[in-house]
Amino acid sequence: MCVQSDPMRRALELAELGRGYVEPNPMVGCVIVDGVDRIGEGWHRKFGGAHAEIEALRAAGSRARGATMYVTLEPCCHHGKTPPCTAAIIAEGIRRVVVAQEDPFPAVGGQGIARLREAGIAVEVGLLRDEAEQLNAPYRTLIRKGRPWIIAKWAMTLDGKIASRARASRWISGETSRRQVHRLRGLMDAIMVGRETVVRDDPQLTARPPGPRTPARIVLDRHVALPPSCRLVATSRQIPVIVATGTAPNTAATARLQELGCEILTCAGTSPEERLRSLCKELGRRRMSNVLVEGGAEVFGTLHDARLIDEIHVFVAPKLVGGRDAVSAFGGTGSQFIPKNSSLIDPVVEILDKDVYISGRVIYH
Repeated sequence: MCVQSDPMRRALELAELGRGYVEPNPMVGCVIVDGVDRIGEGWHRKFGGAHAEIEALRAAGSRARGATMYVTLEPCCHHGKTPPCTAAIIAEGIRRVVVAQEDPFPAVGGQGIARLREAGIAVEVGLLRDEAEQLNAPYRTLIRKGRPWIIAKWAMTLDGKIASRARASRWISGETSRRQVHRLRGLMDAIMVGRETVVRDDPQLTARPPGPRTPARIVLDRHVALPPSCRLVATSRQIPVIVATGTAPNTAATARLQELGCEILTCAGTSPEERLRSLCKELGRRRMSNVLVEGGAEVFGTLHDARLIDEIHVFVAPKLVGGRDAVSAFGGTGSQFIPKNSSLIDPVVEILDKDVYISGRVIYH
């Protein structure tokens, strides 16, 4: 099993190279072997481009006949932006296909595997399934739940504060941590904050330097009171700004934001949780795969109460602020009791200069 898993591990490494470039498509890697020799490799490099299987088949050439293909996701069997991979696999004479996971996309959903088996190709499913599913968790969430993968990011002091009693928050984390945040931003479809964060910090919410993606900026603003002079509005014609509100009052301020290039998006619901769920569904309809939430505390709290946080990235600085009026990371209602088990799946802890960087997927018990 260990020897067999080596090509699939390599395929997973290749799939990772597509992060930020292929969304809303899944990241996919493929390795073709003849005996112990790797004769072809490929990965899905960009949205609308050749799939991993096609790249690997091209690299293998005539040696693909009779070989074994390892692929991190079930090969497609439908015409999308590219022809079906199953047809190419059959035509090139692949003898055996090892698939890490089935594709949840309804147009595939097991049919690709069935098509290969009908053609006489031996198909095995499930090798390194957990790793493959973790890699494409945002894609699976978009397909199955109709919403993007929600990532919460915040920097806090050692005593758990994201701002002082005077609402000062610059700078809690160090430069290395901030560079990591910019790398993360460059992989997102959107970055979301509350209006109070914009009023307090006047952020740009851009990746510097730019990454593979240019995220839209989303501001949760129930009363559509975003200052027209802020940097988000000033750049809204270059990079989209979405003002998400519960109602869209027909006021001069609303009209002014629209004139300056902002989109006013009305989200259904009578409570903050309901409006956030409505917003997430709309972002899913727009095929957004990853959304980074950068605060503030009430936004984090509402997302947590709604059980909508999928992943966290936290930067803990070795600083003490104190004060009962200083701002903690999460507002909202919160849990009545301390969870018995960890709230993170396989957390990763790193040291970035003096900061502690904790990341991981969230599990709600």
